[in-house]
Amino acid sequence: MPPAPAFAAKLNEQIANEFAAHQQYVACAVYYDSEALPQLASFFFRQALEERDHAMMMVQFLLDTDSDVTIPGVAAPSTKFADAAEPIALALAQEQRVSEQINALAATAREHADYTSEQFVQWFIREQIEEVATMSNLLRVAQRSRDEVADIEDFIAREHAAAAAADPTAPKAAGSD
Repeated sequence: MPPAPAFAAKLNEQIANEFAAHQQYVACAVYYDSEALPQLASFFFRQALEERDHAMMMVQFLLDTDSDVTIPGVAAPSTKFADAAEPIALALAQEQRVSEQINALAATAREHADYTSEQFVQWFIREQIEEVATMSNLLRVAQRSRDEVADIEDFIAREHAAAAAADPTAPKAAGSD
């Protein structure tokens, strides 16, 4: 059964938001790489891939429910930053905005009694709690360590060294095996 048309339209908009987040995280990673901060660069490259995967999960859901999929263009990301904390502050604001967007998706599904779509969005709601918490903690460390950027690198190496194991409850991403 296809999702409610209002939900499908909002989900297509969210695909654009996720791809925009992907692009912004690539821009953050490039900034950190250019500043010789490999831990932060690696962290943001991983975040970029995660955002792309979120978009592709949404694409797959629309494909699986025989709905139209729109792959929209996105605005250019911010690429100039004053210091090492600024991209993290931008990322936190972005994650907070995405949380609001995901909650609006859930509300739209519920409003239209589209329980399949509402269930689909639940994983993303849980994911956003983790994303906001991660960026909040990282921003606190970055603000505290503005004059000692190596401390931020040490924090990333200690707390976020490797990509997390795949979540078996995550929706399937389009194009994944």
